[in-house]
Formats: sequence, structure tokens, C-alpha cells
Amino acid sequence: MTEARRRRIEEVLRRRQPDLTVLLENVHKPHNLSAILRSCDAVGILEAHAVNPTGGVPTFNETSGGSHKWVYLQVHSDIQTAIGHLRERGFRIYATALREDAQDFREVDYTQPTAILLGAEKWGVSEETLALAHGAIKIPMLGMVQSLNVSVAAAVILFEAQRQRLEAGLYERPRLDPELYQKVLADWLKRR
Repeated sequence: MTEARRRRIEEVLRRRQPDLTVLLENVHKPHNLSAILRSCDAVGILEAHAVNPTGGVPTFNETSGGSHKWVYLQVHSDIQTAIGHLRERGFRIYATALREDAQDFREVDYTQPTAILLGAEKWGVSEETLALAHGAIKIPMLGMVQSLNVSVAAAVILFEAQRQRLEAGLYERPRLDPELYQKVLADWLKRR
């Protein structure tokens, strides 16, 4: 490994945001999962979460651009377990939903520990799951279509979170505790 490559890995890791994540409920198309993980990497997410009751999650494809090597994906057996895990860690969970009472996604404070919950491609977040979230968010649509593709919606919301976090200076210093930083660095150096 070149010294430049090692410095790049360390620089990226110093900017990782351990308190920003996505939770995917039954997102089953490999290209969507891969695209979401690519957006997660782009905004500095360390770990994403997914639930798929049929077992596992879809395989990655070229859409991920190798981002699956840099964003850990934790798969949960069911949505209640996943949400419980995130709540225990202090995350506020905002579910995307096509509802009149959903808040504009730009009004959420993403500088706080935040999990963005996105649902299956055709159905969105289930009503049962929506009831477990702290709130519902939506991307205002001004055209004829009601919604964006799940991976596009994830990117739009994540880049708003990045904007807020950049403005708050959250990318200017390492956010991982030193022990976790060293553990992840050792893993990433093996992946190169």
C-alpha cells in the first residue's frame, strides 16, 4: 500500500459519522441497496442497517462502486429489533412516508443522532413500522409523480444531513472513539 493510499483511508475514516445512519425495511433490489450504500459512503456513514424477513439482504452489484467495503451493513432479523438497537444507542428515527402530516425532510435536525428509515421499493415503510419511528418525513414533490426511487430519496435526505453536519463542523474532527477508530482502521487497511 502506498503512503498516499494509507493517508486517504485515514482521512476518510476521521470524517465518519457514527451517529448518522439509514435503516432499510425490505429494500430488496440489489441496485437500490448498492446505490444507498454508495450514498452512505459519500456522506460519511460508518454503518447502515437493513431488515429483510426473507433472510439476508440482496447481493451487491457494480452500483455500489465498492462502497460495501467502507460502509458496514448490519442485518437485523426484524424491524422491532433494528429500531430497538438504534433507540438504545440514542438515535432518533425518521421514516420516509407519503403522508400529509409528514414533516419536510429539511426541517429535521440531522446534527443529532439520526437514523433515516426507508421502506420497500413499491410499498414504502409499513404502517406498523411507521408507528415505531419518532416522526415521518417527506420530500416535497411538485410534479406529477408522488415519490422518488428509494435510492434517490436516500441520497437527497443524506446530502441534506451532510450539509447540516458540515455547517455544524461535525466533519472537522474525528467522531469515532479512539478504540473504534483503530479497530476500523485495521479492518480498512486489510481491504484497501
